Amino acid sequence: MSRTAIVTGGAQGIGFACAQKLKADGAQLVLWDMDEEALATAASELGATTVKVDLSDWDAVEKAYEQTRSQAGSPSIVVNSAGIAGPNAPVEDYPVADWNRIMEINANGSFYLLKAVLPGMKADNYGRVVLISSVAGKEGNPNASAYSASKAAVMALAKSAGKECAGFDIAINAITPAAARTRIFDQMSEEHIDYMLSKIPRNRFLEVHEAANMVSFLCSPENSFTTGAVFDLSGGRATY
Repeated sequence: MSRTAIVTGGAQGIGFACAQKLKADGAQLVLWDMDEEALATAASELGATTVKVDLSDWDAVEKAYEQTRSQAGSPSIVVNSAGIAGPNAPVEDYPVADWNRIMEINANGSFYLLKAVLPGMKADNYGRVVLISSVAGKEGNPNASAYSASKAAVMALAKSAGKECAGFDIAINAITPAAARTRIFDQMSEEHIDYMLSKIPRNRFLEVHEAANMVSFLCSPENSFTTGAVFDLSGGRATY
C-alpha cells in the first residue's frame, strides 16, 4: 500500500537521502524545502511533489500541509530533516538574532509540523514520524549552544508527543546523527568541523544513506511498538 510521505529539508542532505529510501520503499513523496532550485532538481530526480515552505512560520506550515493533502492525500509518514546550524561562538558572544532563528527553525518548526500533521494521523489511526535531532542535542557541543539546545528540544518533543500518541498506531521518534558532510557544514567553522570529527570513534563522518536506512525502519509499518524514543547514530561517540 502506497503511503504519502512528507520529508522536510527533502531537497538536500540527509532529507534527500531519506526521500530516496522512502521512494524505494514505495512511498509517494512530498518534499518540503526553502530552496526552490534544489526542490526542482530533487523533484525531477525523484518524481516528487514539492512545496516551498519556511518551517519557522506557522501559517506557512499550515498552508503547506493543506496543499500537500490536496495534491497527494493525507500524509502518514513525516520526516523532519529541515534545520540550520548557525555560527560558532561562545555563549556570551552568540548573536541573539542567530540564536532566535535557529530556535525558530529547528525547535519551533518541529512543533509546527507535528501540530499540523497529528490531527489527520489520529483520525486515520496511523502515522510514522521521525524528527532529525543531533548528537549535539545529547552532548552539547562547545561554541554551538543554539544548535545544541534546539536539538535537545527536538528530542524532548519527540518523547512527549510519542507518549501522547501511544494509544494510536502512531510512532513518533527521533534520531541523533553525528555530523555528515552536507551543506550544513557551510555554516560551520573548519575548527568546529575538526572538533566534531575528533569525537567520533569510527573516525569518519556519517554517510547520509546510513541515516536513511534507520529512518526507513522507523517509518515502516513494522515499527509498530517503539515510540517516544531517541535512536543513536553517533558512530560510537559518548552520549548520556
